Amino acid sequence: MDVDTRLELITRNTIEVVTREELREKLESGERLKGYIGYEPSGIVHVGWLVWMYKVRDLVEAGVDFTVLEATWHAFINDKLGGDMRLIKGAARLVRKVMEAVGVPVERVRFVDAEDLAGDREYWGMLVRASKKVTLARVKRALTIMGRRAEEAETDFSKLIYPLMQVTDIFYLDLDIALGGMDQRKAHMLARDLAEKTGRKKPIALHTPIITGLQGASRMEGLEVDEALAEAKMSKSKPETAIFVTDSEDNIRFKIRKAYCPARQVEGNPVMEIARYIIFYEPGSRLHVDRPSKYGGPVTYESYEELERDYVEGRLHPLDLKNAVAEELIRILKPVREVLLRDSEFLKLLSEVEARVTR
Repeated sequence: MDVDTRLELITRNTIEVVTREELREKLESGERLKGYIGYEPSGIVHVGWLVWMYKVRDLVEAGVDFTVLEATWHAFINDKLGGDMRLIKGAARLVRKVMEAVGVPVERVRFVDAEDLAGDREYWGMLVRASKKVTLARVKRALTIMGRRAEEAETDFSKLIYPLMQVTDIFYLDLDIALGGMDQRKAHMLARDLAEKTGRKKPIALHTPIITGLQGASRMEGLEVDEALAEAKMSKSKPETAIFVTDSEDNIRFKIRKAYCPARQVEGNPVMEIARYIIFYEPGSRLHVDRPSKYGGPVTYESYEELERDYVEGRLHPLDLKNAVAEELIRILKPVREVLLRDSEFLKLLSEVEARVTR
């Protein structure tokens, strides 16, 4: 695979690459690149997570040595699953199953539990050295990466450690590429700044889009971009905003039917985002809209651009869009549900995790 092909594969369907020029230089050097994503095992996977899972697949296909960091201690600090480490580790096993079911070549991915990093005193030495090069104010501003506001650290000091742990993860793993949603931008920029100050490799940041919660994005004047993203995104902690990979077909139809989907509007429209970043992720994907002839008759869209054009110009009604997206999403999620729901061990684990999330 040549450099241009690898570059396109690595960067497609991203919102931002910091920087594309650095990435090209790395690829042209011929060295084997190392990439990662870290995530908190914190509940049942929702469809927003498929965006980064698909991106992992791209990076592996492009020849990147890829690590998925199961951020168990980070989830503990962030009060996920009631701080129950057994359930947090169980949730990580569920995520692996989902990744495999959506086509991620898990046999070519290195999975690392954050506990393995935290057990090495060298890791904490890196963290302390990094902390000497950053102000308290900068760390507080970065708390949005964990969906928290700066003032929350006033009552729980461990939350101040979290951003520096994320930076140290990147340094400890000696990474070339850090993958994450746009809500992780502050952590990646902090890592790039501290890399220069501590003489470490500066990571290239790949930022993927964030799927808006089904209720849509309310007005959020005064918030920074990453704060607004954290508030508006699909979230396991707000089940009414999310479509989970375990949802029944009827439940998917019900949730999509109720979703915020203003006519002719694309920005902040979760149904259009699902179409763009999940249904049309793969080249050659299609979306079939089955509607009565009096409303224009059946139509099949060969690309997201065609779909967006018709929707913005009013040739596709929101209800017809919702029905089509729901049916295609059901098709995409069917193998995932089958994998998870036919295994008695995972069924029990799913039940425990779901109960703790909704408690």
